[in-house]
Amino acid sequence: MSAEEEVMRIQKKLNKMTGSDGSGQEQALDLLKELQTLDINLDVLTKTRIGMTVNALRKSSTDDEVISLAKTLIKNWKKFLSGSNNSNNSKETSTSSKSLKRDKEEKSRDDKEREKDRKLPSQFPPPNSGTTDAIRLKCREMLVAALSMDAPEEFEGCASPEDLAEELEEAIFQEFKNTDMRYKNRVRSRIANLKDAKNPTLRTNFRIGAITASRLAVMTAEEMANDEVKQLREKFAKEAINDAQLATVQGTKTDLLKCGKCKKRNCTYNQIQTRSADEPMTTFVLCNECGNRWKFC
Repeated sequence: MSAEEEVMRIQKKLNKMTGSDGSGQEQALDLLKELQTLDINLDVLTKTRIGMTVNALRKSSTDDEVISLAKTLIKNWKKFLSGSNNSNNSKETSTSSKSLKRDKEEKSRDDKEREKDRKLPSQFPPPNSGTTDAIRLKCREMLVAALSMDAPEEFEGCASPEDLAEELEEAIFQEFKNTDMRYKNRVRSRIANLKDAKNPTLRTNFRIGAITASRLAVMTAEEMANDEVKQLREKFAKEAINDAQLATVQGTKTDLLKCGKCKKRNCTYNQIQTRSADEPMTTFVLCNECGNRWKFC
């Protein structure tokens, strides 16, 4: 006879004693001792529910030995339940840990793919791009790359680099109506200035909307230049103005000198000692026809 069948047999006898007038306590004690010797596992406890029977007997019994042994049996059987719960909890924790790890790996993989997409714009036209021209799409990709040099969180709430690049390229294309060399040169100059590490102001102003796409599309090189280049140009301009004024006021007209720009011989020159006394004088020349200025020693 199996352990389960033995437990069922003892359980029937104990059920008859539960709630009785207290007789048969000695037989109940023998039955409990018999239960104590059986190999009872969690499966037997679950199927027979012998624990409930023994607990009911404990409550109804007046015999101290029966009560004590019943408590001991119940306490031992609870260890099976506790071990089962711990095992289940361990399995649940392990499953949860694996699930979290898997979710984390998937999120990391998705983030890497998004970062790759941000750094390497798609070669295919974005939705609603309005063109399938290979040259125009390539120009948009290069503009996106130039606008994506800064961290994306710096421009939260602003238009995306893709939208701005599309708008800027469209404005340039509308001016020339084709993709000839003038169009390409215009796009190249925008890209060079937007990518200039010394000129973050231009890129930032365009990203935040301070400079519109239609305005940036027609800005001159002087207008797009960084502050350092602008200062140098101002310095050169002042020097050129001074040279021109000096040549105009104190210069001597001559037809011996030929302008390298307009090829005419209507010039004014002036000689100034700009170096040490033993060095030859520097000659400043102004073309009276086209305004070209140059100097030679």
